[in-house]
Amino acid sequence: MSTQTRDSRRRAGVRGPATAGAALVAAAALLGPIPHASAATDDKAVAVAERVMDALGGEAAWKRTRFLRFDFAVDRGGATLVRRAHTWDKWTGRYRAEAKDEKGRPVVVLMNLKTREGRAWVDGKPANGRELAALLESGYAWWVNDAYWLLMPYKMRDPGVSLSWVREDKKDAGTRDVVLLTFDGVGLTPKDRYWVFVDRETGLVDRWEFVLKGARADPTPYDWKGWKSYGNIRLADDRVNPKDGTRIHFPVLEVPGSVADSVFTTPE
Repeated sequence: MSTQTRDSRRRAGVRGPATAGAALVAAAALLGPIPHASAATDDKAVAVAERVMDALGGEAAWKRTRFLRFDFAVDRGGATLVRRAHTWDKWTGRYRAEAKDEKGRPVVVLMNLKTREGRAWVDGKPANGRELAALLESGYAWWVNDAYWLLMPYKMRDPGVSLSWVREDKKDAGTRDVVLLTFDGVGLTPKDRYWVFVDRETGLVDRWEFVLKGARADPTPYDWKGWKSYGNIRLADDRVNPKDGTRIHFPVLEVPGSVADSVFTTPE
């Protein structure tokens, strides 16, 4: 596996700790039950979001899903720039992350996402003090970023998320509803904007575009591909930027019925 410095993360076009922005709130809400949005919405956008949830398997199925195991990877130009492994107990907040630091050393973080407390190891040696604090912060930031790339369609109606139906988008195979996600004064960069493209026939997200931190720039697009059933829910394992070919994908993606306690308690 490989990770990267913050600068190289930006070059890879990946939201990281410095740019996770308002999505931090949406991702953090993954730790609890699905509440309905308190921010301003319009009825047409809400109907689209509800259709998305139904297509994913429904709110009840999402609540029943306890464990997620996934690798987050970023490929560009034939090289893998980022790869991190995650195991998450959604009910309790227990979490395991595996990556490599800027020196290529293996890092393991075991923590509880609700308390943000835990332990970490670098190259098999336990971290302490400031090093441990920094690794726990990194582990939480990895989860915020990587889980949101995977699970955003489940979080369209979280508190603080405003939904607006923007337009109808025609494509070769049919029609999409475009819904704008903005954030009601929450997160580190509440000026982030996300346009979510929902296939009207399937109810599934097949594209998103975003502008971060209120930048005056063209939206960055990623096509969502590879929707499949995992247990009682549906997930897509591939994202491709049609402009530059950057691929953000999940080469390991599982919804296991159980995970051994040792996964969350020992680094081996």
